[in-house]
Amino acid sequence: MLCLDSLGPEWDCPPDSKNLDGKESPRKGGCGPPPTVCFPGPWQQDVGLDCKDSPEEAEARAWTVHYYSILQSCLQQAGLLETQDRSQVPRTGCPGAEVTLCILGPPSTFLSLLLEGGVQSPGNMLLCLSPAWLAKVPVPGQEGEAALLISKAVSFYPGGLTFLDDFVPPRRATYFLTGLGPESGHGQKAAELARNLSCPTGASAELAQLLEDRLLMRHLLSQQTGVAVPATLAFTYKPSELLQGGDASPGLRLVELSGKEGQETLVKEEVEAFVHSKALGDSLQVAVKLSGWRWRGQQALRLFPRAQPDTVVDTVLALLEKVEEEESVLVEALCPPAQLPLPGSPAVGPELAVHICALVCRIQGDRPLLSKVVCGVGRGDRPVRHRNTLPRTLDVALAQCGLEEEAQVAAVRQRIKEAAEAALAAVLALEAGLSAEQRGGRQAHTDFLGVDFTLTVIGRTLTPVVLKLNSGLCLEACGALEGLWAAPRLGSAAEEAASAPLVETMLRRSARCLMEGKQLLVVGAGGVSKKFVWEAARDYGLKLHLVESDPNHFASQLVQTFIHFDVTEHRKDEENARLLAELVRTRGLHLDGCFSFWDDCLVLTSLLCHELGLPCSPPAAMCLAKQKSRTQLHLLCHHGPPWPAPSLHAVACCPLEREADVERAVSQVPLPGVMKLEFGSGAVGVQLVKDGPQCHEHFSRILRDLQGEADHPGIGLGWGNAMLLMEFVEGTEHDVDLVVFGGRLLAAFVSDNGPTRLPGFTETAACMPTGLAPEQEAQMVQAAFRCCLGCGLLDGVFNVELKMTEAGPKLIEINPRMGGFYLRDWILELYGVDLLLASTMVACGLRPALPAHPRARGHLVGIMCVVSQHLQMLSSSGSRETLQALHDQGLLRLNLLEEAVIPGQYEEPYCNVACAGSSPAEARLRLLGLCQGLGIDTPNYPVAHFLSHFK
Repeated sequence: MLCLDSLGPEWDCPPDSKNLDGKESPRKGGCGPPPTVCFPGPWQQDVGLDCKDSPEEAEARAWTVHYYSILQSCLQQAGLLETQDRSQVPRTGCPGAEVTLCILGPPSTFLSLLLEGGVQSPGNMLLCLSPAWLAKVPVPGQEGEAALLISKAVSFYPGGLTFLDDFVPPRRATYFLTGLGPESGHGQKAAELARNLSCPTGASAELAQLLEDRLLMRHLLSQQTGVAVPATLAFTYKPSELLQGGDASPGLRLVELSGKEGQETLVKEEVEAFVHSKALGDSLQVAVKLSGWRWRGQQALRLFPRAQPDTVVDTVLALLEKVEEEESVLVEALCPPAQLPLPGSPAVGPELAVHICALVCRIQGDRPLLSKVVCGVGRGDRPVRHRNTLPRTLDVALAQCGLEEEAQVAAVRQRIKEAAEAALAAVLALEAGLSAEQRGGRQAHTDFLGVDFTLTVIGRTLTPVVLKLNSGLCLEACGALEGLWAAPRLGSAAEEAASAPLVETMLRRSARCLMEGKQLLVVGAGGVSKKFVWEAARDYGLKLHLVESDPNHFASQLVQTFIHFDVTEHRKDEENARLLAELVRTRGLHLDGCFSFWDDCLVLTSLLCHELGLPCSPPAAMCLAKQKSRTQLHLLCHHGPPWPAPSLHAVACCPLEREADVERAVSQVPLPGVMKLEFGSGAVGVQLVKDGPQCHEHFSRILRDLQGEADHPGIGLGWGNAMLLMEFVEGTEHDVDLVVFGGRLLAAFVSDNGPTRLPGFTETAACMPTGLAPEQEAQMVQAAFRCCLGCGLLDGVFNVELKMTEAGPKLIEINPRMGGFYLRDWILELYGVDLLLASTMVACGLRPALPAHPRARGHLVGIMCVVSQHLQMLSSSGSRETLQALHDQGLLRLNLLEEAVIPGQYEEPYCNVACAGSSPAEARLRLLGLCQGLGIDTPNYPVAHFLSHFK
């Protein structure tokens, strides 16, 4: 027998080890004094670590001091400033109305997450060094759930700045994460704090126990395609119900024991059969260990030659005496380390073993995403574990072992990605079947996972084999690797931090927490393209009340309150706002906010908010942005300072109300020009005009065809049919979707449009994220932001259409509402940011919980289908069913913009069909092939031309 000594803090005490009192010592978690460690450093010792309302006993106080010293040592090594103590002047804040991400646990484990949180949400990422700094209070109306209040914490800011803060009144957590691993000194107190919280929770003792149960996890993973686990023989006494059902792989054998005694014959037969099984492959040794929460990280690793089953049997029988219900004894194959380079290569690699650690995060849509891979390299004759080797990248680790061939390294990386993401997907699927009690609370979910691999050869293929799952060690390893460049990385555009997707998830779940149960009035229900609003509202727990002209609108059945009111006559918006405000008061609605996503109703909504005292951009700003010529003429006069001024982005234009105005406009606006409705939307009636006669002809046609709302509902004719002529500028067209709060830009998303079908301007194609150079993208974002500020739009989600010309960005128009068509769906898919949720937060006066630097995870390229060109295809039920089926299979993204296929004089998009790819070229080629197969690509609708901007 080979019994390896401790290889770091996750080693396990041998079954016969004793405490000082002579008793066995399975880990109870977080008990006893902290380890005696010397932290050399010049930091201030006399800081306000005591919590006035909850004094600590000596041992708990020792842990608090210990963790504070660890934090200072970590900051020191990262080249960051010492924590500043400002607890003598408490922070006041707005408890219950602000994002508050709270972490309780070892600073060294969570440092990378804390630093990234300080960048993404300054001042809202808090580290608690003691459970005494936290308190649980019951939540009225939510039986059994409690809010978590923070009275003291270390706050994190960009640049690694940290402050020791007191909060009066206490801040209310919107997200809580605690360390529950063997190294945590908080033990039962941390577990109790995490249980049954009303705020989202990223860990609980109940979920941690499932993750730390190696048998359960191997049983779960063995059923996943593409996930390899070591061949394992498990003896279990009264197994968990979660081990029932599902076919295990041939390499996993589960033996249920009727008792802990008298099992000698059965154990001997099973062990001998196992060590002679083909499932062990080339393994020459087996390991024996206990599995279960009590034994996590405590046994010495006992290795036995595969050819000596008798000693294995004796060890199993000895360990069986110690197991309790739902615990087990495992006999597993020790995967031989791959000898690199592989056979056939010219050189002989050193006898080294690679330990691979992968961090996987849960992102938007409950999908797993591999965030980072960190490796350790050690001797091939003994396992490599966390904290006993320096972290390095996969490429460096494999090169050190002799494998540098690019294709082979890429193949290994892809297998790790697939296996790690499959592991988290399996855990999330398991959690979905658990009750709130089994998870540790309604809001408890696993948001990130560490997956430990060893690299071995299976069937001549270099294969990562999952050894175990963990919650904190892989996060710590990623932080240690990033710490090699920590000081220069902060504030720079370096590689994305491993914890960035996790911070985004924390913010997203915090936003849901802040908005759950909020009462919002929606003005205008929109059409089929806005169906997502009602589905999302139900998912977010919003309470919506609707004002709508159509008494039979489908959304009237999906809201808390329906108010039938004619909102189409906009010349009476001020009067209607007063009437609606009185209706709201009469019905006793207690609103947190009011908003609209429908162009027609934006000014009315702003006036109504003003009447009700609810947050919104000023009515004057909404009126200015709504009337296109006023927008341009106002900005042309806005010369600054500061510079660059919005006037740089405006273009010459002239309003047209009567025939006589056309001649005046032709003399003032350079031709060719663009004629459009002052209050129109959807590009209806927009046309390129080259000379005076064309201007007169188009003006007369619009006045004749589009006189009122009934002629073309939903495009703004309730405001009248006044027009404008504006200068036509050459360049590529782009959309910029902005989130602005308190006059500050929180987020911006830029997309590219394909060439339109002149002389009309109906959108044909789009690509996201933008293909503009970074400098041009920044110019586009700043131009959109400056134009919004120049009009007085200080709070809201806005869609700005611009062109990138040789002279820089030029404004087409501002839509002072969330982007239409496919934009909300695409941004949610690529960035994990929901513009609808951001809109509702701004409407409630809450700063949207958004990552500071959202990054797209992929590319989307889409094409519009229009009735004028695709009537036959869209009228066919078979074609529509095919589009829906391809959408359901994930082969395309379908966004319906209209419900009925009705041909008309003025062209409007019916739907958008998009394909995803790892690059714009890949997405473009997929979409082009799809369009050719579905009949979207025709001689009169050349898809390749419309996609030509996205090469």
